[in-house]
Amino acid sequence: MVGPPGSGKSMLAKRLPSILPDMTFEESLQTTELYSVAGALPKGVSLIRRRPFRSPHHTVSPAGLSGGGAIPRPGEISLAHNGVLFLDELPEFSRVAMEVLRQPIEDGKITISRANASLTYPCSAMVVCAMNPCPCGFHGHPKRECTCPEGAAKRYLARISGPLLDRIDIHIEVPPVDFDKLSSRVPSECSADIKKRVNAARRIQQERLKGTGVSCNAKMDAALTKRFCRPTPEALALLEEVFEKLDFSARAYDKVLRVSRTIADLEGCESIEASHIAQAVQYRSLDRKLWRK
Repeated sequence: MVGPPGSGKSMLAKRLPSILPDMTFEESLQTTELYSVAGALPKGVSLIRRRPFRSPHHTVSPAGLSGGGAIPRPGEISLAHNGVLFLDELPEFSRVAMEVLRQPIEDGKITISRANASLTYPCSAMVVCAMNPCPCGFHGHPKRECTCPEGAAKRYLARISGPLLDRIDIHIEVPPVDFDKLSSRVPSECSADIKKRVNAARRIQQERLKGTGVSCNAKMDAALTKRFCRPTPEALALLEEVFEKLDFSARAYDKVLRVSRTIADLEGCESIEASHIAQAVQYRSLDRKLWRK
């Protein structure tokens, strides 16, 4: 999420666990085991039933993220397993700490090797990142003037490597909230209603992916993506045009297809239409270099 200070990025991230499907018993066991090994199991809790939400500070060390110690213990990545790992102010993390995330995001597991032990921990979490568009936070703001020198926004984004950005499925711009929306008395959609839609989409995915070893679109590999994410001819033509114009990587191409499949599932559509492709492409704003100018 890219947006100015106070636009609600952190609030949105913290609400994510409330709309995710309830944990299965197996997921609860996995999460409880990880917290027990890390010595982080809350007192009096025998089984963790709520999805974890981990939000390490940007000064966290690479070992704090990945895990470590003489006898390797899980780090923040693994403690977020089956939940959400929120990295606020992403460009402020050290380059080494950010690069630690690359393979675990893709593999859903991390191996920690030491002289006397090598252990692999699961780390299949929803990784959510937030950042300001520039050091002062107001690049592109409709009302506030950016005080950064020319080219600062481009250099700020460049702190995040291209390969790491490429592994993030959805890039969204969070605009500043105006007074009318803040003061509106019109009730907005509550988390419980959103969760119902998410659960319905997840059931569709579980049925479709039965027997494949995965249970949701985000975990499909390239072969499963090709098998289950088949756009209509009109949608495929649009995707081809976008792919050529925006110079998407093969990884970004697969991610657009998976996100399109999820958008269609949320709408209850069996096929991937051009409108689903168009929406998914809008969620690749950093690929479109909107913040690199």
